[in-house]
Amino acid sequence: MDSPRKDVDAPASVGPRDLLDASSDAAAVVSAAGAVLGWTRAAEALLGHPPAEVTGRPAARLLAMRADPARVAGVAERCRSGMGWSGLVPLRHRDGHSVLVDLRVSASFRIGAEECFLLSAREQRPQWPMGESVLDGFLTRSPIGMAVMDLELRYVWLNDTLEQFGGVPREQRLGRRLSELLPGLQATAVETRMREVLATGEPVMDYEYLGWSWSDPLRQRAYSTSFFPLVGPDDSVTGVCYLVTDVTERWAARQLLSLVNEAGTRIGTTLDVLRTAQELADFAVPRFADFVIVDLLEPVLSTEGHGTWLTDAGPAPAKPVMRRAALRTVREGNPEVVARIGDKVDFLPPPHGLDLLITGEPILIPELDPDDVLWVTEQPARTARIREFGLHSLISVPMRARNTALGLTTFARSRNPAPFQADDVLLARELVARAAVCVDNARRYTREHTAAVTLQRSLLPQALTGGTALDVASSYLPADATDGVGGDWFDVIPLSGARVGLVVGDVVGHGLTAAASMGRLRTAVQTLADMELPPDELLAHLDDLVLRLGEEENSGTAAEGSTATFVGATCLYAVYDPVTRRCAMARAGHPPPVVVAPDGQVWFPEMPAGPPLGLGGMAFEATEIELAEHSLLGLYTDGLIEGADRDVELGMSRLCAALAVPDADLDTLCASAVQQLVPVPQPDDIALLLARTHALGIDHVVSWDVPVDPAAVGEVRAKAVHQVLTWGYDELVTTTELIVSELVTNAIRYAEPPITLRLLRDSRLTCEVADGSSTAPRLRHARSTDEGGRGLFLVAQLAHRWGARHTGGGKIIWAEQEIPEK
Repeated sequence: MDSPRKDVDAPASVGPRDLLDASSDAAAVVSAAGAVLGWTRAAEALLGHPPAEVTGRPAARLLAMRADPARVAGVAERCRSGMGWSGLVPLRHRDGHSVLVDLRVSASFRIGAEECFLLSAREQRPQWPMGESVLDGFLTRSPIGMAVMDLELRYVWLNDTLEQFGGVPREQRLGRRLSELLPGLQATAVETRMREVLATGEPVMDYEYLGWSWSDPLRQRAYSTSFFPLVGPDDSVTGVCYLVTDVTERWAARQLLSLVNEAGTRIGTTLDVLRTAQELADFAVPRFADFVIVDLLEPVLSTEGHGTWLTDAGPAPAKPVMRRAALRTVREGNPEVVARIGDKVDFLPPPHGLDLLITGEPILIPELDPDDVLWVTEQPARTARIREFGLHSLISVPMRARNTALGLTTFARSRNPAPFQADDVLLARELVARAAVCVDNARRYTREHTAAVTLQRSLLPQALTGGTALDVASSYLPADATDGVGGDWFDVIPLSGARVGLVVGDVVGHGLTAAASMGRLRTAVQTLADMELPPDELLAHLDDLVLRLGEEENSGTAAEGSTATFVGATCLYAVYDPVTRRCAMARAGHPPPVVVAPDGQVWFPEMPAGPPLGLGGMAFEATEIELAEHSLLGLYTDGLIEGADRDVELGMSRLCAALAVPDADLDTLCASAVQQLVPVPQPDDIALLLARTHALGIDHVVSWDVPVDPAAVGEVRAKAVHQVLTWGYDELVTTTELIVSELVTNAIRYAEPPITLRLLRDSRLTCEVADGSSTAPRLRHARSTDEGGRGLFLVAQLAHRWGARHTGGGKIIWAEQEIPEK
């Protein structure tokens, strides 16, 4: 039975002696003579003796008690009879200390011819003697509230912690139900959970609810409760025990996180400063406060202000100028407020000054005292409202974002009896911080949007006139605030010969870039129109300009800081001649114009669409139509006809119906058509230009054919002077005589027939000389020794303006004179 000593953790080979190690108890085999025959590793671990020191030696030397041969003989006899024995026996450890073990002796058995006994031992450690007083102290003073309820849910027992939670004395609780002591929905819900436990026998864990304590009725508390059944000896349920933990801090943190997350979805839904401020007030009442006001600095509400006076713009005023941007109370009609939305306010909680807005921290006044001298002195009107409506607690939080002071938000409580505490300041600060970022974003966007709209409106014509040829009216609506202004534009350009150029265009994109691009294109169109180019050639030159500007952007040769990137545009250009009543037009990817005849018939001229500007490589074609006098010509951008349904054909039909109003005032008709087609803001700009045509009668125009003979100059000059006198322009006789002489003489000398002289009067007196040559005249400055070369220079000095335009059969040289007022 001996085995060599090994370390406790060392693996041992499996053999007959290892059979004694089947149990974790220490074991030994002892002969009837009292000698140790076998010794296990567990026995060695228990008493410290290795097998070599024990086997073959008397087992009695291991006892830590006086030898009792009689008792040993009795035990041996019992074991020989087939029964075992057990009892507490002290044994001696190898180091000398006593080890109390529970010793078990098996029935005798034989190994070979020798009678043996198997002894097993387990150390008997001393147990903690927990008496009733210890148990009662543990339960009563536990930091967890505990209670035992009977089958009727009446209190049988509760500890001190639970008594403190509810604030109801133990004597009043015992024998009564929870719903009798604390009536309300929460007591009913708790008893419902207890009945579930009684019915099912299953515990209910971590049921959370809100409640108040009688000892602190102003503060709501959060509790987590677990219920489990009490079971008797016969496995029947005899009652319910529940454990309660105050989890107010955890609940408050969770509520704070929930409110902050919800605020992120409720505050800042639009890019509007006042709307964002009102969303903050609406969100906080009544969730957090009974009364909320948001006061913003005037520069924040201004489309031009930046709030820079608060930092580096010199000394600030004694008190900031603020306006009430939003308010909300739990009372209908907001009777608590002193100032309404839009009013100027100077509210700063006494004794704080301007530094509160710039660098100050939130102000917490848990108990608002209306009798405070500072409040009575500095805020008398508000002090009266505080008394009247019972405002008892206040938090004021400066609203700042991106190092810019924006205003002040104040929270107050009146109906809610609980005063604000330090934890509430964290929530107030977080709500205001989120709102401040949204207000600052809205402020910046509003300023940029206003700047873009202002730029675009400044680039559009401030006043339109069609002279005697056209009556004009226009309407322009920028895109809604979400998409920003676009690049729509229109123009009316006076041309020579009483003609008028009409243009409408649309630059792709939105914002300042589109507005700047629109301004550049409008200037280019005016320049090209002043060169008397026909519509198709004008669009071709405009297309080249857009291509060149786009190439500059792509090649990086544009001016540093430039934001005007041309990505494309559409345009329609038309020229109306009131003498012939003909209108020449061409378009570059733009919707066709609409024509309303005097009889009310509406139609769209058939004309080639042409490519949008900026594509290049494709030609533009012009179309010419004749318009009856008093016809209505409408030019517009696609935003007017697309509408919410994006159906262009339907939009064009609606436009026809809106303009088919006989004898309507032009300005009224223009505004009405836009209102009918675009009743709500659209994501694109809208431009509509209406022109009602007039014709110049035969009493306004006269012409003569000029023979190619220098002698004809005097005859033609005399006819022109006579016509000027007939029209009553005596003051213009001399200048007209000189202009006609120079222009006709040059045509006879340098041009080709046929030559025609035409006088035309509308807002100005125009002299036109047409010839069959395409060579354009050039203004020269003659030297003092030159005998000629002063003709056109003289014409330029005498006329208001002069120029040349090419026609299908040659060119026309013209000069205009201002008609003197009578």
